[in-house]
Amino acid sequence: MNQPGMLGNIRRHPSAMLLIVQLLGIVLYPFVESTRAGAPALAVFGMVVLYATIRMVRRTPWLTWISVGLAIPTTALLVLQAMADRPELLVWSSALEAVFYFYATGSLIAYMLADRYATLDELFAVGATFTLLAWAFTHLFVVVQALQPGSFQAAVNPQQARSWSELMYLSFALLSSTGIGDVIPVTVHARAVASLAMFAGVMYLAMVVSRLIGLTLQPRS
Repeated sequence: MNQPGMLGNIRRHPSAMLLIVQLLGIVLYPFVESTRAGAPALAVFGMVVLYATIRMVRRTPWLTWISVGLAIPTTALLVLQAMADRPELLVWSSALEAVFYFYATGSLIAYMLADRYATLDELFAVGATFTLLAWAFTHLFVVVQALQPGSFQAAVNPQQARSWSELMYLSFALLSSTGIGDVIPVTVHARAVASLAMFAGVMYLAMVVSRLIGLTLQPRS
């Protein structure tokens, strides 16, 4: 009896579903990251996030077919990664995913700022957009590391390639302006991308979040 109501809530608030899916991925992936199933798990979960993101983009003013066009080759590469040990495909799939998530971020920002009043789904979209931005920069970090090994170092095993969870942590730290923790970009290209992440995080908080707070406090006529 409660299922239709739950499905109805999901349909009414796709931003909440997208946010929950991404946060679950951040929490659960470290449990399988060091296992043989780690790479396939990330690929499968990436496809789930792509689908959830496309559903969200459909509600925005931006063009859905662009997100679908980016998602199709990305999904094909993720399937190949999940079915076969093809590490050389990582740089291509991560590059496409970064473009996809940046486009989705822009579409959600346009969605949040299109109204004169903030709705509940738009408030969920604040968190979903931030996580999309974090995923986009994480994929950029993966590309930089693949093209220039040793771009990111940490106190533990400094010469070892940084894991997905470590690069995700760096992305969240930079975007939230809370620092960089123990994962440090050491090459000029890695620092350039990290600088862009810091700039994007500051601008998102200053322009998007502050405006949405203003719309929330604005009296309805």
